[in-house]
Amino acid sequence: MWDCGHRSKIKQSSTPRIIKTTEHLRFPACVNNPPNGEAVTRRVRRGRSSSSRLQQVREGVIMRLLRFLRSSVSIGKDVDFYSRFSPSPLSMKQFLDFGKSCTGSENACEKTSFAFLRHELPVRLANIMKEINLLPDNLLKTPSVGLVQSWYMQSFQDILEFKDKNADDEKVTYAFTDAVIKIRNRHNDVIPTMAQGVVEYKETYGTDPVVSQNVQYFLDRFYMSRISIRMLLNQHTLLFGGKVKVNPAHPNQIGSIDPHCGVSEVIRDAFENARNLCDRYYMNSPELILEEFNAKEEGKPVTVVYVPSHLYHMVFELFKNAMRATMELHGDAMEYPPVHAQVALGSEDLTVKVSDRGGGVPLRKIDRLFTYTYSTAPRPSIDDSRAAPLAGYGYGLPISRLYARYFQGDLKLYSLEGYGTDAVIYIRALSTESIERLPVYNKSAWKHYKTMHEADDWCVPSKEPKDLTTFRSF
Repeated sequence: MWDCGHRSKIKQSSTPRIIKTTEHLRFPACVNNPPNGEAVTRRVRRGRSSSSRLQQVREGVIMRLLRFLRSSVSIGKDVDFYSRFSPSPLSMKQFLDFGKSCTGSENACEKTSFAFLRHELPVRLANIMKEINLLPDNLLKTPSVGLVQSWYMQSFQDILEFKDKNADDEKVTYAFTDAVIKIRNRHNDVIPTMAQGVVEYKETYGTDPVVSQNVQYFLDRFYMSRISIRMLLNQHTLLFGGKVKVNPAHPNQIGSIDPHCGVSEVIRDAFENARNLCDRYYMNSPELILEEFNAKEEGKPVTVVYVPSHLYHMVFELFKNAMRATMELHGDAMEYPPVHAQVALGSEDLTVKVSDRGGGVPLRKIDRLFTYTYSTAPRPSIDDSRAAPLAGYGYGLPISRLYARYFQGDLKLYSLEGYGTDAVIYIRALSTESIERLPVYNKSAWKHYKTMHEADDWCVPSKEPKDLTTFRSF
């Protein structure tokens, strides 16, 4: 999987570089007005005098300030440098082949993974860090977004610590794996924290169409970048991060990838867990009708090379939505219409369709369902333990679609208002075609944030049509 000889190509076009200097920085008064030299040369017979202690404090402040400035300038230069490289997308087959090759030659594989990740992780981090800086200033000033920025900055620094380390030193590779585990744990709450930052911004400054469009564009890319970075972190830690290399629950998995992922098994697992939530909240739940169609090997179960946790996340979200819609539409019924799931494997695509009879969604609302923070259910309070666990956060469908698109698939909704909704997941059937979809920071991305969006070149129909009787004939 990891090709040490291959380096990410430097992008042909990059954004205009903004060189920041310390020319206009305001330093504390102790920097501009250094302490009197007489206090320094004064002899102290019994302990330190108050003036010498004050000078020591001042010198400490100056040194810390200078170290901070040097560190900030250095990190900024490193981010600029690594953001010039394009991330190297990997295919599912590359992930799988590398994991299989580690059997019997673990040390060599860990060195190879280390050599690849110490360059690739800074590239992926730097690319998205540059885009974070293009967000509106008021959004960047929110505490939650500031916290997310600090996590990315710290993780970027942690990886750069290994830039010039010797890959043949086992202590170095062990330390690197520990650092990767810490980074993975540090970023566990990135999604809810960034979501909270957007909520803080909207509550303070309201909504603006242009800002909302840019934030939607950014969050799609930001969360896709997070999925890709987490994939690399998980593969490395699962392959090299512990003494037990085989997961007893999933002995056939290579890291987080199952070369023979049983699609129906994952679907049933997701349905049962969603059903438990539905039973707890609504005291009842619809049944599942599952069908399989294997066009490649008729009569055999449908399997695919995939990440089971990604598939689970998608179908679990779809089942939650389907169950909630069904229960709220047919709440007083004695029987509830079942949720249908169909799995079809063809030569190019694996398709999963989840259908419900929950009343559907109007056409004008379909696109909104993939908008972050939009939800058809009221957003539950964080402290409300009695809130419905099935809906209200607004990130379920957008994130699920990103999981589908990550390996060149997709997730689409087709609704029949008044009847129900079909949700369709498309997954590439061939591992060679399942290639990472990664955001790249370049001039095109930069322009998206900076360009003023022009007015629509199609007329917008009025909500109140004009009264044509008031017009005179010519």
